[in-house]
Amino acid sequence: MAEKKWRKRTLGNRPLKPETLMMGYGYDPMLSEGSLKPPQFQTSTFVFKSAEDGKNFFATIQGRRKLGPDEEPGLIYSRFNNPNLEVVEDRLALWDEAETSLLFASGMAAISTALLAYLRPGDVILQSRPIYGGTETLIHSILPEFGVTPVAFEAELGAEEMRRAALRAKDKGRIGAIFIETPANPTNALVDIDAARDLSRSLTNDGKRPPVIVDNTLLGPVYSTPLQHGADIVLMSLTKYVGGHSDLIAGSASGSKAMLAPVRRMRSTLGTMADTHTAWLLMRSLETLKIRMEAGAAGARKVAEFLRDHPKVQSVWYLDFLPEDHADRPIHERQNKSPGSTFSFEVKGGEAEAFRVLDKLQIIKLAVSLGGTETLASHPAAMTHSGMPAGELARYAIRPNLIRISIGIEDPDDLIADLAQALDAI
Repeated sequence: MAEKKWRKRTLGNRPLKPETLMMGYGYDPMLSEGSLKPPQFQTSTFVFKSAEDGKNFFATIQGRRKLGPDEEPGLIYSRFNNPNLEVVEDRLALWDEAETSLLFASGMAAISTALLAYLRPGDVILQSRPIYGGTETLIHSILPEFGVTPVAFEAELGAEEMRRAALRAKDKGRIGAIFIETPANPTNALVDIDAARDLSRSLTNDGKRPPVIVDNTLLGPVYSTPLQHGADIVLMSLTKYVGGHSDLIAGSASGSKAMLAPVRRMRSTLGTMADTHTAWLLMRSLETLKIRMEAGAAGARKVAEFLRDHPKVQSVWYLDFLPEDHADRPIHERQNKSPGSTFSFEVKGGEAEAFRVLDKLQIIKLAVSLGGTETLASHPAAMTHSGMPAGELARYAIRPNLIRISIGIEDPDDLIADLAQALDAI
């Protein structure tokens, strides 16, 4: 059967780029009165043409019936599927170079649902550190209440430390998942995904191995594709670069259909999918994803270079500034296509000096989050990571003088001028 025009990824023998496919892939205007853009399907439920259709749709979504080669799964109820969600999921899978994707109500909804799909009481989760503060709370405060034990390894200490941590974890129970965040928030520490995949293979038991689950929020799908480096599931907070306008909350999981099947089942049961309006906004945002990320990355390079040379800045944690002999340098060059637009820097002094800089900013907004059109700055130790014990903050170099900055699409020279006047306060 001929491939549907709105699902074609090639023009003759030419593979089409994701930024081109974002303008129409997965959507047939003729199914929506010829509307150029997908309408918002603001409905809770869908009408079946026949009782037999309803029976088949439920059998398909519950895994009791296989779809034909050119058959659509059928719409049932917006907790299971919705046209807006499906179009976004089709397009996200292109950026993530994945077989399929799932859309969630937030990044934490994606992370929580994925981990709950794979972890069981008595299991151990092997995780990198540092990670986003919300994930840290989930793994260390919530999951232990369900009988899941966390064992962490420090990203900066490399693959050998990850392997040593796995030996410690095996003594505590079955390793149910390997969760890594790379680059790490807020230090930009890197984890070798290929090494994590090798470790997962070595932990195979009864034909099963723990999935390698990667949080790719800090670089996003344009500059990092973890599935191509050994990840089984890649998670993102779409609130950040993909949404990109600081006006929505959403998350995603991408991978093979087989790896995402338990996650899809868990999402349908828990109801952690995104709403239709959020999906509709994400379709808009996906059309400009690449040009926004390119503009942010170009501006970030200029800002990072300015900060590196400033006498009141102690250090700049920007990935392209890694020394040639640094252990993370080859990982960065292999896994990442760019250093992106979010990084951290340390001012000379402590919390008081960092706060003075943050309070003096005029163009740059003092707010948590990242990946928006506007530049944001925050204080990880006092804000996003404040739930971590003081000793662990120090261990992972999340110090009181550290500022995280996410560069938007403003003129970078204007941002430099704002930082220059703010740094004059110390």
